[in-house]
Amino acid sequence: MDIFGKNVFNDAVMREWLPPEIYKALHETIDEGLPLELEVAEEVAKAMKNWAIANGATHYTHWFQPMTGFTAEKHDSFLTPKKDGSVIMEFSGKELIKGEPDASSFPNGGIRSTFEARGYTAWDCTSPAFLREDAGKVILCIPTAFCSYTGDALDKKTPLLRSMEALSKQALRILRLFGNTTAKRVTPTVGAEQEFFLIEKKYHQKRLDLMLTGRTLFGVLPPKGQEMEDHYFGTINERVAAFMQEVNTELWKMGICAKTQHKESAPGQYELAQMYDSANIATDHNQLILDTLHKVANRHSLACLLHEKPFAGVNGSGKHNNWSLSTDEGVNLLEPGNTPHENAQFLTFLCAVIKAVDEYPELLRASAANAGNDHRLGAHEAPPAIISIFLGEELADILEQLKNGKPYSSKQGGQLTSGVLTLPTLPKDSTDRNRTSPFAFTGNKFEFRMVPSSASIADPNTVLNTIVAEVLRKMADRLEKASNFHEELQSILQEIAVNHSRIIFDGNGYSEEWVEEARKRGLPNITSTVEALSALISEKTVQLYERHKVFNNTELHARYEIYLEQYSKTINIEALTMIDVAKRQIFPTVMRYTTELANSINTIRLTDPNLDVSAQSSLLKKTTTFLNELNNRIDALKDATTQAKELHGEPYKQGIFYRDVVFQAMKELRNIVDQLEVLIDYEMWPLPSYTKMLFRLS
Repeated sequence: MDIFGKNVFNDAVMREWLPPEIYKALHETIDEGLPLELEVAEEVAKAMKNWAIANGATHYTHWFQPMTGFTAEKHDSFLTPKKDGSVIMEFSGKELIKGEPDASSFPNGGIRSTFEARGYTAWDCTSPAFLREDAGKVILCIPTAFCSYTGDALDKKTPLLRSMEALSKQALRILRLFGNTTAKRVTPTVGAEQEFFLIEKKYHQKRLDLMLTGRTLFGVLPPKGQEMEDHYFGTINERVAAFMQEVNTELWKMGICAKTQHKESAPGQYELAQMYDSANIATDHNQLILDTLHKVANRHSLACLLHEKPFAGVNGSGKHNNWSLSTDEGVNLLEPGNTPHENAQFLTFLCAVIKAVDEYPELLRASAANAGNDHRLGAHEAPPAIISIFLGEELADILEQLKNGKPYSSKQGGQLTSGVLTLPTLPKDSTDRNRTSPFAFTGNKFEFRMVPSSASIADPNTVLNTIVAEVLRKMADRLEKASNFHEELQSILQEIAVNHSRIIFDGNGYSEEWVEEARKRGLPNITSTVEALSALISEKTVQLYERHKVFNNTELHARYEIYLEQYSKTINIEALTMIDVAKRQIFPTVMRYTTELANSINTIRLTDPNLDVSAQSSLLKKTTTFLNELNNRIDALKDATTQAKELHGEPYKQGIFYRDVVFQAMKELRNIVDQLEVLIDYEMWPLPSYTKMLFRLS
């Protein structure tokens, strides 16, 4: 209670530090989207500076989210020297609302040339400023958007904010038709569930692959993995509990509440779920969570792994994106109520989401695409690469009723009894859950489970906001022209139920049967990032985003190139790291081992020629054969990376080559190294094993 939000320039702080008229004017900008006057910014800057300094701050930064997927900041001092040798603390309204980092040094997809460096950060007043404490230093962090000199978005936040405006505009049109004349905004609300691994820092520092790529490029499974299903929701040991307590404390100071924390399915894997907030604030908070996990882990001599597949053969990590819609009056538009079949407003927004997902599955898949997620999707409890929606029995039944006209009933859950008299009777939900669905309705929200654990949630939420806005726009266009609102609404909902039910699936998303069934239904199965990203520049996508002013054509093509380059660069770094580790660590180790083994055989033979050394000789033959093959596989991977680099300037072709040729060469090299690991002396092997890394903290 004492520390929660103490480092946030939140509403309570603004009310205390701002003059009443300035507080009111700022809230009109935040709540109603009105322009921010410079006079208001000046007063806010003055109050924000005084508050920050009172809490120990000496510097401020425009905190933004470039296309790297991480956050960026440049620290500026409040101190300004005077002629008499003293200093004053200054911070103006102009400095609050505008910054100027170097735009050409961040990914820009060709929007800016190297010699065209100017870019701007603009204050996002809808996301509260906050203080961050690092090694005793306090920094005032001002959340901002980042754009180029030409006004094109160079970040994740700008399009997200644009999409939120688009969604609010179209959702309000629908609400007005239902008679709501008081709501001023509709906001997408998001709560993200963040998965991650924790390992000993000393092991992380001994593995170049983890340090440079975030995942283990070599390594065999331990004798025990997750097959006993004994890690999920298990007791958290004291060392990890201490880490989580400090993470919570750091987050609470910044006004971020992690509602749940627990062990996940794989050994060494954990989850932290943040509370719901508007999509842009939730995105900011998730980025701060990622930073905090890394920072606090380091303090505890741990390493936090956020890669989607840090260990082959066990569960990967994702980020479940729980998305809903709320009015500024506090109404959740995806709350079904006790009788959802009678709740026409709920059914309207539900059907809008169903139609949006069915019409733009490729775009949703692209929003969850990166090189790490390609290892994860479709295996070990991750959702498949096929987009489908799970509604549950109650809503699926209502959708079936809609096909034939007006729905007339809702299934009820009833009561659940355990058979033990001393245990209470529990109200039973009307439907079960489906953990294999990539896009599931879970009570009063949709849970998009494809999002990569290392990625920003800005991209998937930008897509969700925009595609739902598009469907609502089409609905509103028809309903506003209709002579009979209720009849036209019934017709629209029935059309959606008939035409878009193919996207509804409540079975096992992991099964091979579903892959075939999805193909028959015409649902895309996009298994790699390179294929998925093509959706960003399709004519359909360009028209969608330009219509709602979320992206222009230039911005979309820039992102397409950036993401393709990031994919290729990721695989290239992994390949070069494999070559380095294989040449400089694995190869010398195997040479030493075979030398020692050969010397041992010769020593035994000299002692007694009649002693049987067939076992040692067989092992020597195996390791020597693998050593030769290791050398060949290293050379093959070198050749593949050289060929890939020759495709520079052709991002799609290069991406395909990395996917099909370089990655295959990486798999073949790993196969040889992993076979060698099980032959070489445990203490001699240069890389910390899966057993040590996964079970040390479990």
